[in-house]
Amino acid sequence: MPNDPLKKYPRPPFEGQPQSFPGKTGKMMPEPDHGEESYRGSGKLSGLAALITGGDSGIGRAVAIAYAREGADVAISYLPEEQKDAEAVAGWVEKAGRRALLLPGDLKDPAYGREIVARTVERFGRLDILVNNGAFQQPNDGIEAIEDTIFEDHFRTNVFGAFYVTKAAVPHLKPGASVIFTSSVNSKHPMPTLLAYSATKGALSNLVLSLAQLLAEKGIRVNGVLPGPIWTPFIPSGMREESVKSFGSQVPFGRPGQPAELASAYVMLAAEESSYTSGTLVTVAGAMSVL
Repeated sequence: MPNDPLKKYPRPPFEGQPQSFPGKTGKMMPEPDHGEESYRGSGKLSGLAALITGGDSGIGRAVAIAYAREGADVAISYLPEEQKDAEAVAGWVEKAGRRALLLPGDLKDPAYGREIVARTVERFGRLDILVNNGAFQQPNDGIEAIEDTIFEDHFRTNVFGAFYVTKAAVPHLKPGASVIFTSSVNSKHPMPTLLAYSATKGALSNLVLSLAQLLAEKGIRVNGVLPGPIWTPFIPSGMREESVKSFGSQVPFGRPGQPAELASAYVMLAAEESSYTSGTLVTVAGAMSVL
């Protein structure tokens, strides 16, 4: 009997639990579900190799676990201060019988983007799936309060970083490969308190639609996922404390989604069964409309 999605996971109000960016999974109350105990694979990605940026926590962590259980080797990009979370993910990947590769560094650096692709190919001998998920978020008040460097960091991480990695990956991707971007419902419904972040997500959605056409002749599929409010370390580290307490209450389901609830979308987009799916933006947002 399926679980009622309205009651499946915790609902607000939550504790304020402030953290500094990038945030730690173990400090969250309640701790997010990444599918550690629930995701069951069926060999959809058997023998493939994936590179996931921001794979240490949140959505990236759930995708890494799911991909490993579907049969893929997984390389994980993350900030050096997230080493403990990244090691935990590697443990889940290896427990699934697959190889894990940890790649600490900063996506703002073009050289790092090239390096993580090269190291993934060297370690696994191939690259079949690229998930551009790593991101930076910081809330703002008025536009006057947004420091130039902070605005630039949003774009250097979320947009430029994804571009650097994708550009480096394309020469290694064979026909049938998949590139997936984590955009956001904020790309269609931007939040004034997340002006810079929302702007980058709009750019990523546009990049998906353009890149899908550009890479079609190579047989490479490009898609995006638009998460709604998802319970990840991004929330206590990238939103006001009052917003954290009520997080997720605005959607029809009345609660935030859990990272585990997005993993199947990333598996579907990477799997062979979706061979005609490219240039698609998949919304996972608890019945929230993003038209």
